[in-house]
Amino acid sequence: MDVDAYLDRLDLDRPATADVAALRVLQERHLAVVPFENLSIHLGEPIVLDVDALFDKIVRRRRGGFCYELNGLFAALLRELGFDVTLKSAKVFRPDGTLGPPFDHATIRVDLDEPWLADVGFGRFSRFPLRLTATEAQADPDGEFLILDAPYGDTDVLLEGKPQFRIEQRSRDLDEFVPTAFWQSTSPDSHFTRKPACSLPGEHGRVTLAGDKLIVTTHGVREETELSGDQDILDAYRKEFGIELDRVPGRP
Repeated sequence: MDVDAYLDRLDLDRPATADVAALRVLQERHLAVVPFENLSIHLGEPIVLDVDALFDKIVRRRRGGFCYELNGLFAALLRELGFDVTLKSAKVFRPDGTLGPPFDHATIRVDLDEPWLADVGFGRFSRFPLRLTATEAQADPDGEFLILDAPYGDTDVLLEGKPQFRIEQRSRDLDEFVPTAFWQSTSPDSHFTRKPACSLPGEHGRVTLAGDKLIVTTHGVREETELSGDQDILDAYRKEFGIELDRVPGRP
């Protein structure tokens, strides 16, 4: 991997030490710069869970991705920088409180002085890594998080008291997520196939382009604008996310 090119994408210098302080900077900056997006699904581009392919997409082409892509490549970067990293499979909690299937989400465990949860691929989530062994609530700019023991040695992650996902103990390789990533990117039952979406957090909120709707949330106030044409949508991808496209996702 061309680590310097990846760090240039994040506008960061190489950290001197693979420690918690460096991990915090890397996660915060990754979330701020690399969008959470499903545009490949709506552009007819395959989802390829290979580090070289992900590097080309996210670093060279300055795109984003969804969890398997973002956390898959971020884990590879952390390893190159000297961190002790493992990928974990997680089941995402549905709105009704039931759990999704295994491999529903890919997240990252980083072992330093203690185990940490790092995640740049869940959309709205913690801006900074979370202590996996903490018994108390953890304050973050994006909310209060709680780590709880779950059955069979698994771990639940809660945001503002609401369960987000359940992490299994076993470590996984990136290619083990391929079947579920294929389902997520092709099935009509997957929420990723319903409409194109692209999102980035801001200093005081979040900006999201969902279909032809630009949604800007600032200090909890939501402003929604319906974009009138293809060029307006392409301009929004460029201005808000730094993504250059030659056609609107989801359209012929």
